Amino acid sequence: MLSLNNIEVVYDRVFLAAKGISLDVPDGGRVALLGANGAGKSTTLKAISGLLRSERGEVTKGEIAFAGRNLLALDPPDRVRLGVAHVLEGRRVFVHLTPRENLLAASTMHHARSHVENLIDRTFDWFPRLAERADAQAGYLSGGEQQMLAIGRALMTDPKILLLDEPSLGLAPLLVNEIGAIIRRINRENNVALLLVEQNAAMALEIAEHAYLMESGRIVMSGPADLVRANPDVEATYLGGKQDVDYVAVKHYRRRRRWLV
Repeated sequence: MLSLNNIEVVYDRVFLAAKGISLDVPDGGRVALLGANGAGKSTTLKAISGLLRSERGEVTKGEIAFAGRNLLALDPPDRVRLGVAHVLEGRRVFVHLTPRENLLAASTMHHARSHVENLIDRTFDWFPRLAERADAQAGYLSGGEQQMLAIGRALMTDPKILLLDEPSLGLAPLLVNEIGAIIRRINRENNVALLLVEQNAAMALEIAEHAYLMESGRIVMSGPADLVRANPDVEATYLGGKQDVDYVAVKHYRRRRRWLV
C-alpha cells in the first residue's frame, strides 16, 4: 500500500535529515519504525503526510507511492482524502473544544451527516472514555484521554493508513497497554494499516508485524518484528537487555553503525 524508495529529506536546503530511506507498509499491515530521539523517524512520517513544508523541509530525492499514486505530487489535504492520516507527536488536540467538537472538526471531507454520526459512534465505541467525557473541554482531559482523542480525530477521515508518532509519550504503562490494544483492534476490525513511530521499542514490537530501525537518518536494520526483537544489538540498546556486556560485540556493533551511517 505504501512504499518509500530511497527518499532524502533536507531542511533549510542545508541539513540532510533522512538519507536513502526505503520501507514498505502492506495493505492492512502493522509496521514499526524504531530509533532514538533525533534519528529521523518523525521526519519520515512528515515526508509521507506532506507536513515538511511548514518546517522548511522538503523531499529532495526518491519516491513515495501510496495505493499506486505519487504522494509527492499531492498537497497534504489531498493525501488525507486519499487515505493517509497522521497523528502528530504531542497530541495537539483543540483544547477549547469538546471531544465531540474535535471529532467534528476532522469530518469536513464527509458530506453526509449520517456518515459523520456513524464515524463518531464508531470512535466512541473504540474509546469509551471519550464517550464519557464527550461534552467536557478537551484541555481538561488526561494525557491518555487526549492521546485517544488525537487518534480518534484522525480516524474521522476514514483512513486506509494511520501514521502514529510516539503515541505512548508521557503515558503510564497501563495506559500504554490500553492504547496498544485499541490500535490493534482498529487494525483488525477495519483493516487500517499502521506505521508506528516509537522510542518505546517494547510496545512497538508487540504491535508490529515488521520493524525498521533508524539511526542518524538511515535505516540500519529491518525484518519481522520477532527477529528484530531477538537481535542482541536491539535487545541491549532499546529493550534494556542483558547486563553482562560483551565489549567485543559492542565494538563490532559501533564499527558497523559507523559504516552504515
